[in-house]
Amino acid sequence: MDFVLSGVAACGACLFTNPLEVVKTRMQLQGELKSRGTYHVYYRNVFHAFYTIGKVDGLTGLQKGLVPGLVYQFFMNGVRLGSYAVIESSGYIHTDGRVSTAKTTLAGAVAGVVGAVMGSPVYLVKTHLQSQSTSSIAVGHQYKHQGMIHALAAIHREHGILGLWRGASAAVPRVSVGSAAQLSTFSASKELVTDLQIFPRDSWLVALIAGMISSVVVVLAMTPFDVVSTRLYNQPVDHLGKGQLYQGFADCFSKTLKKEGLTGLYKGLGASYFRLGPHTILSLLFWNELRKLYQQYR
Repeated sequence: MDFVLSGVAACGACLFTNPLEVVKTRMQLQGELKSRGTYHVYYRNVFHAFYTIGKVDGLTGLQKGLVPGLVYQFFMNGVRLGSYAVIESSGYIHTDGRVSTAKTTLAGAVAGVVGAVMGSPVYLVKTHLQSQSTSSIAVGHQYKHQGMIHALAAIHREHGILGLWRGASAAVPRVSVGSAAQLSTFSASKELVTDLQIFPRDSWLVALIAGMISSVVVVLAMTPFDVVSTRLYNQPVDHLGKGQLYQGFADCFSKTLKKEGLTGLYKGLGASYFRLGPHTILSLLFWNELRKLYQQYR
């Protein structure tokens, strides 16, 4: 049941944050492997990107990739948060009755790896669909998928079953780092807020404040891995399914750093927070409250 509750919580958050994911994806692909000042800037900041996409692609353009986004959140976060809930319930993350930072970080990372591998094919399709746009504001490689099922079938037909896991080399470090940062800080922050007795012990505000603290740590730790992941998933491939821009995670990381500098790895940081911040806060809040309800009425 923990897995289902976790998936539902993540989907609830995704409904609100998917437009921010579209904006983040576009900003991370803008000026790919080009030095500052050598490319046309279609999206100046988060708000300008919202306006531009809404004006050119229409309001539906801001919800591109929603279906694979929901499927990804249900399965990836269902497995990730569900695995962590099982580990937490077993008492593993506590030492002498207190939350252990080392154990929560390890548990979060392990749960993240499992979730990343499970959700990688759908994340691949989601990235392709969210980067697709009208040619006048297009950034990154443009695929011509007509939807999630069409994309999965086309990739499988051209590159086989392994083609669906292309980019997983970036997804694993991305989600494991993000998951470790998110879940360890959430558990520790929730314990800290409870100890301070600012709110009643079982108040939903405890999870809300803990989620807000966690969201800042997640964005700072995860954004460089997120940029690399987006680019690996979206790069064009040859007839053998081999990437034409990057050979893998380390190659993409080093090329981006060399061509675009450290700021290149933090492209779309504002969009990342506007997307990951609310998503982290909402998904952790929903997850915490749904688990409390389940424990109360089972």
